[in-house]
Order: sequence, then structure tokens, then C-alpha cells
Amino acid sequence: MTVREPPDPIIRMVDLHKRFGELVVLDGVTFGIPRGLTTVLLGPSGTGKSVLIKHIVGLLEPDSGEVWVDDVRVDTASVRQQYAVRKRFGMMFQNGALFDNLTAGENVEFPLRYHTSHNAAKRRKIAEEKLALVELPEVYDRPTSALSGGQRKRVSLARAIVLEPDVVLFDEPNSGLDPLTSSTVDALISRMKDQLGITFVVITHDIVQALAIGDWIGMLSGGELVEYGPREDFLKSESDVVRGFLARNHTV
Repeated sequence: MTVREPPDPIIRMVDLHKRFGELVVLDGVTFGIPRGLTTVLLGPSGTGKSVLIKHIVGLLEPDSGEVWVDDVRVDTASVRQQYAVRKRFGMMFQNGALFDNLTAGENVEFPLRYHTSHNAAKRRKIAEEKLALVELPEVYDRPTSALSGGQRKRVSLARAIVLEPDVVLFDEPNSGLDPLTSSTVDALISRMKDQLGITFVVITHDIVQALAIGDWIGMLSGGELVEYGPREDFLKSESDVVRGFLARNHTV
């Protein structure tokens, strides 16, 4: 097991343990997420990827261990401190989680209604700017039901970045997409990272996506982080779990 430490972590997990009844989900996970880069956490379903993400923003409390976002220890922070930390995050959900009774632009604008004092004209301007960033410059007034799967993902990404967060968390961003649309979303994620300087954290079981967008890649198995480091180091891993996963997905 090799877990490398990034030079400038914005998020740190220290000896994190979590179980639900008899099920051990996280068993002593320790690692840091590098600032301004894309970190991908791999693993089959049920390996604790989503549970780990929920710990980062304080939606779950560890049985033991520490969760840090910069100098704030999230797991022992006050409600007020946790709220302040969560405002630094954007989230792109697996199914997009768009409101079908709103237009594409109104979906993007939604967080601005509750977290800013901008008037309607200002909110629309910001939403249109973010839609342009995800290459959907003319869909503000389009009904959500009229969007393709790839367009819905991009609208969800625009909403995730509309408050200009420090970190965006992605839950299986390519779920349900065909390979061509998936590659388009991957290219967009990479461009957003370079253009905006946001830290991206992606949980997925898709090794193709991991290698396409990941600067740092980790693999969870049996509640442990069995490998974690820069993409080039990950591909050279001697872990049987990692080699097996890569072989099953035809990458070695």
C-alpha cells in the first residue's frame, strides 16, 4: 500500500474510521487532496467513496479520526463553522439533480437566490456566464426536459460552479452517458480546472475517466485506501488490487 502526501493539501483525512452496524466502510483512511488539481477516487460500488465525500463537508461524522479543510477541523467544528466550510464547496450529483419545473438557466441561478443578495438581472447575467463556460451559451430559457443527458450534466456543472467555490465534488459525473458524451464531459472538467483554478474531487468506478482527468488518483478497497498518488505513480502501482482493477478494465 502506497499513499503519497501532496505538497499543498486543501483537504486532509487523518486515520478516518466509519462503520454502519457490523459493516466497516472506512478503516483508517489517511490522505490529502491537493489544491487546484483534480483528484479521482476509484473503486467498485460499495467501497465507501460516497461516504468519504460526505465526511469532507460534514454530512457524516466519523467514528474516529479527523477531517480538515485548510485550518478548520470539520468533524469537531461548530454548526456555524461547518456551514461556512460548506459554502466553499460545489456539488455535481450523479443524476444531475436538476429541477424539472425550472428552465436550464433557473437551475443554474438557484443557489444565487439563497446565498447572495443579487437582484434578478444580476443572477441571470451570472447564470448565463456560467452556462457559456460549459459551452451552453443559449439554453437559459430552455425547459430542463428538453435537454439531452450530456446537456443536463453540463447544466449541473454550471450550477456547481455558480457561487465560485474553492472545491467541486463530483459523484459519478459520467454515469448514464455514452462514450462520446463522456469524453466531452471529461474535457470540460479538465478545462474548468485549468481555467478557474478550482480543486475538483471526483468519485467514480470509470478508470477511463480517471486517467483522462485525474492529476492524483486513489483506490478504495475493503475500507482502506490501497493506493494514492500522482497519475503516473498510480499506473505503476504494485498493489494486486490496483493491478487487477486496471487489468479488468483493459488498461494494462
